[in-house]
Amino acid sequence: MGRSRYKIYEPTHPHFITCTVLNWIPLFTRKESVEILLESFRYLQKSDDLKLYAYVILENHLHIVTQSNDIAKSLAKFKRHTARELIKLLHKENVKTILDQLVFYKKAYKSDREYQLW
Repeated sequence: MGRSRYKIYEPTHPHFITCTVLNWIPLFTRKESVEILLESFRYLQKSDDLKLYAYVILENHLHIVTQSNDIAKSLAKFKRHTARELIKLLHKENVKTILDQLVFYKKAYKSDREYQLW
């Protein structure tokens, strides 16, 4: 699961997870960006047998209570897919200020990509 500070000891049990946009950038203020998250949840429910017990989406982070056969793998898929789609949406809508912030605040070890979202 990368450089997470959390250890997953029971990968098949329910977990409370918080995902925060880099530097608390308010990204989920528009319907289109929230729909990308919801679409990803629906996909993972089918492909990874993800059980989504509860979720709250705020302007710059989200909380979920979820479970799957391998929560680390499912969460990695979720973050990878949503980051790509959200960055595509920002390009499409020409939201240069947020794209510039995603480059500026990117962690040094993320040298394999131009932007960092999560």
